[in-house]
Amino acid sequence: MSDEAHIAHALRLARRGLYTTDPNPRVGCVVVNEGVIVGEGWHQRAGEPHAEINALRAAGQKARGATVFVTLEPCCHHGRTPPCSDALIEANPSRVVVATEDPNPKVAGQGLTALRQAGIAVDVGILQEQARALNPGFESRMRRQRPFVRAKLAVSLDGRTAMASGESKWITGDAARADVQRWRARSSAILCGIGTVLQDDPSLTVRAFDIGRQPLRVVTDSNLRTPSSAKLLAHKGALIVTACDDGERAAQLHRVGAEVLSLPTADGAVDLAALLQHLAGREINEVLLESGPTLCGAMLAAKLIDELVLYLAPSLMGSEARGMFNLSGLQYMADRTTLEIDDVRAVGDDWRIICRPVYL
Repeated sequence: MSDEAHIAHALRLARRGLYTTDPNPRVGCVVVNEGVIVGEGWHQRAGEPHAEINALRAAGQKARGATVFVTLEPCCHHGRTPPCSDALIEANPSRVVVATEDPNPKVAGQGLTALRQAGIAVDVGILQEQARALNPGFESRMRRQRPFVRAKLAVSLDGRTAMASGESKWITGDAARADVQRWRARSSAILCGIGTVLQDDPSLTVRAFDIGRQPLRVVTDSNLRTPSSAKLLAHKGALIVTACDDGERAAQLHRVGAEVLSLPTADGAVDLAALLQHLAGREINEVLLESGPTLCGAMLAAKLIDELVLYLAPSLMGSEARGMFNLSGLQYMADRTTLEIDDVRAVGDDWRIICRPVYL
């Protein structure tokens, strides 16, 4: 098998940690000796051994003189676990093939340097884009100091997300709603606006997967209108982000287990860019935006949405129904936000489109 084939296999292993490694990146590793795979592993959960350690343990003495294929540069610092670069040097393979360098400033090429200084041949860059695409949130947090934001929207074919009355259950079918659970499961946080809380009272929890955690539930609520009885407060791990200074109301939310954070802008709204920086500081990698047109429009206008996941239902809801984004001031075709489509597929009776905004 070629180097590319072995890295591709390591990437498939890494995907097994898609829902469980947070806040760490998903990483896979394969050890090959004389053309035979003698060990493989992946990072399964934060705080547990990294992919390289699991693969080296499986290989044992057969790792000596072998080639190690890993999807991300081995770490070279003490975090929750010891450095993987030290373990590789001790195992003494002849060569290490890495898909992509680690964007973490604590690593950033230093792991590769340590291996080379130990006399191990190192090659970097095979299937690099695929490896980075597996960890968009980790890449974003390390390179841009903010999470990767993915907006999920269920819409009719005429682009409507709710009737004028606010009714929106259910636009899409069972298969699409089950698919949404996968996006929730891989996310570090789920973000919505106060309008969604008051209209739909969502739980914003992962229900279809036992991943050993729940994403942080985040609400932008400029005037602290979140009721203490809101379903998303029923489980530990809710952050209410406000723009006001209402100590009494904040105390009420604290008593039911919510955290309240004030991040106001000069015009009395929540500072969305500051919110994302705050979330990055909490090791939040991927944010799933599940909200109405007000917050979605504000996030898009601020160029803070990285990806859209649109579920299109085979129905028409009419001109009075609510749209996807509240975007004012767009008068000319040049004012449009262009989207690049990455994937289109059927999900049950609905269609799922994954696309990226192209910001100028």
